[in-house]
Amino acid sequence: MLEEMQVFAAIVEQSSMNKASAVLNLSQPALSRKIAKLEEELGAQLFRRIGKRLELTRVGQITYDYALELRKLHRRYITAVSEHKESGRTPLTIGASLTTLQTTLPDFIQSLTAAHPEFDIKAITGKTHEIVTLVRDRKADIGIVASMIEDTQLTCVPLFEDHLLLVLPRNQVVTDRGKLTIQDLNDMPMILFSKGTWYRILTDELFHKYELQPDVRMEIDSFEAILRLLHTCRAATLLPKSYLRTQLLDDNDLAVIPLAELEETKRTTSLIHADSASAGPVVRRWLEELPRFLSGGYT
Repeated sequence: MLEEMQVFAAIVEQSSMNKASAVLNLSQPALSRKIAKLEEELGAQLFRRIGKRLELTRVGQITYDYALELRKLHRRYITAVSEHKESGRTPLTIGASLTTLQTTLPDFIQSLTAAHPEFDIKAITGKTHEIVTLVRDRKADIGIVASMIEDTQLTCVPLFEDHLLLVLPRNQVVTDRGKLTIQDLNDMPMILFSKGTWYRILTDELFHKYELQPDVRMEIDSFEAILRLLHTCRAATLLPKSYLRTQLLDDNDLAVIPLAELEETKRTTSLIHADSASAGPVVRRWLEELPRFLSGGYT
């Protein structure tokens, strides 16, 4: 069908069977046979004749839009094959939301390159809705976001569930009443992630639910910077469990305080991708391997 689609698109763009015949170096009867074959497969007319002019039917317009998408995909495929033949490498663009950039992406890339050393990985960062758009528009091959995505154009694969934890300097006295409760976050000096991110939305929802008003000293986009500033500012923070490795806490002399209410702040980190048929052959094979890859773990 690809050849018939190319012929059909040429006729639309030339607005004439004669002109398309010259451009494609095919006889007009041959063009007519290909269009007739395509119409037979579709079960619908693509053109209607108005005098000497050809006009697209509604099905014809839909088919032309599809033919343009096929042309783009074919060019992308040829480019990918050419790049692979020249370098023996396969480009893979990963979109990562701001939070997953610091929590999930480093380990994910490490595991991915170990399994597929032929990948040349490029990362693009942004807010979750920006990553969704990049993947939908085929500007990123896959995306990693801290949420489940419902989009008819995308496949969403859950990776793991995460929730927030309270972190503070080990030598900081935060209460004289023994075990901490969620209400102890009232007036507590805190450094939080910037507004607009998924984890800050979770944090604000938590504060609203329990009517908490912490003393927010700073809002920063970097988890690492937040951890390094906790001692200086004598402040606490709320960070995702997936980021808080034991070595990281020890290096910064920090402690995690368990609060049952924080387990309500669950968020599923997911991998998203568009229709695998539109990806290059190597990336498509990797997407087919994805369930087995994930079952092996990477965190």
